[in-house]
Amino acid sequence: MATYEAFDRDVEVNGRTVLTIVEEAMGRFSDAYQKRAVEALAVEGITDPDPEEWYPQQTWLNAFETIADELQPHVLDRLGEQIPAVAQWPNDFDTVPEGLQSIDEAYRRNHRGGEIGSYQFERTADREGELTCHTPYPCPFDRGLVRGVAKKYASVDAFVFIEETGETCRREGDDTCVYTVYW
Repeated sequence: MATYEAFDRDVEVNGRTVLTIVEEAMGRFSDAYQKRAVEALAVEGITDPDPEEWYPQQTWLNAFETIADELQPHVLDRLGEQIPAVAQWPNDFDTVPEGLQSIDEAYRRNHRGGEIGSYQFERTADREGELTCHTPYPCPFDRGLVRGVAKKYASVDAFVFIEETGETCRREGDDTCVYTVYW
């Protein structure tokens, strides 16, 4: 399976997620980036995203791919890192492992309708764990997301480091990437 290809054509993305990424996260970069994201959505038929509606994930992924192709390469990583700060997020905990486990819950709140994929966290040491990302979203986006969540819950003096350590990678056509997270 290729990046930007939904696992299931019935999967939908919550309109609130689309708006949050386009207005909040992309808006943190620049008005030009935000405008380009709106244009990419319009090409896919989403001209005025409604937070109460659900949109085909494939349509959203197509727009996401256009944004990635046309803007600077680091944008996806930085975009992913913004998500915990701008999205509705489960927040009834205060540790890095709980934060990393919450990525799957947040993902499930905002995707529905079939095989959406998953984010599975396993703690491997005192300040280390592995996160398996089984989604159609690009590696840099997930890497930024994982780093953003870990930073949000790490102590102020912690150095958060993410390393891709799995044997498979979506950049090579697989469905899964594995990241080791240190904090």
